[in-house]
Amino acid sequence: MNRLSLTLSRGIARVTESALGPYQSAVIRIGFAATWLLFLLREFPHRQELYGPDGPWSWDLAQQLTSDNHAFTALMWSAGQGWFEGFYLLAILSSAALLLGWRTRTASVLFMVGVLSLQNRSVFVGDGGDNVLHLMSFYLVFTRCGQVWSLDARRAARVEAARARGERVRADRLGPVLWAVLGLALGGVTLAGRFDNGWLVPALLWTVWAVLGLWGAVQRRAKSQEPWILLDVIANVLHNGALFVIMAEACLIYATAGWYKIQGSRWQDGTAVYYPLHLDYFSPWPALADLMSSSGTIMMIVTYGTVMVQVAFPFTLFNRRVKNVLLVLMMTEHAVIAVVLGLPFFSLAMITADAVFLPTAFLLLLGGWAARARGQLVRRGDGDRTLPPPRSAEESRPGRVGFTA
Repeated sequence: MNRLSLTLSRGIARVTESALGPYQSAVIRIGFAATWLLFLLREFPHRQELYGPDGPWSWDLAQQLTSDNHAFTALMWSAGQGWFEGFYLLAILSSAALLLGWRTRTASVLFMVGVLSLQNRSVFVGDGGDNVLHLMSFYLVFTRCGQVWSLDARRAARVEAARARGERVRADRLGPVLWAVLGLALGGVTLAGRFDNGWLVPALLWTVWAVLGLWGAVQRRAKSQEPWILLDVIANVLHNGALFVIMAEACLIYATAGWYKIQGSRWQDGTAVYYPLHLDYFSPWPALADLMSSSGTIMMIVTYGTVMVQVAFPFTLFNRRVKNVLLVLMMTEHAVIAVVLGLPFFSLAMITADAVFLPTAFLLLLGGWAARARGQLVRRGDGDRTLPPPRSAEESRPGRVGFTA
């Protein structure tokens, strides 16, 4: 009984004392934001056909559908062309802000609003990657995904360094301004009756806005550390719970995909991979597809291997070495899908979902490579100017970052 109590207390302490997986959450933040940003930029010339008010799936048809399924989309608030163009631009900017980790909490909320609004506006133009992005944009709101590799973390480190030197730190002025502007926008939308198609997203938006205001008030006016500690514990619990849900979601995606494949006759006889390679819609490189499908043995190995990896992956999480091997196989498979089948955004979304399971040591090594590459580029651009060496893995560990991250 004492051993059980000790284990339980250690688990509770681990969940409440810190936000686990800071590098994993940063990777999925960067990955999903980059996927959506690249998609929006790639489809910018076709935005009218995909999501515009005069597109094939017209504004009236979308309104009828959302009134039945109660899906949230801000594009239904107005049928004007100016509103659509402004919202599309806002989706691009929020994706870039989340990618860079600038005002991460606010950016994650705006990112979610952009993803849900555009995808729910035209539900027939997406694929499996869009479904993953749809879910993950909601989960990211609850994570502290800007602890590392973000402008928020960089700003927090500068503030801590200034305080350590005894310097006076200027109060954040942009944060309260953003909070006030978003509050006015939420209030205006609510009073105008636009939130009449469901309660979940409006409730989440108002809750995040209220918590951000409370967090800022505690930072500026609290005379003791107890309120700050309480809010920090709540934020850690939400982050760790959301990270667990993201991992469970990825496992569920692979498990269901694998078990459904087992029931298909083409997967059972080992020929399922052959057919997509010869569909015109999925053949950007016909010669490459013909080369890969020329060997029946290779097709059979890839078909059976795909099923075995997807079914086995959730059960390998308890063995780190096997899990890492399967991660490499799945990421490689999605990279091949991106090139051979012409589905880059689907593959990016799935690779990002896989990245939540990457070991921290590898992510630190990857961050070091990126820092050295950036340093070399800056040196070439600045000539002989002396630059500080890149930070070590220990120095780059996350410190205390506010709720905005």
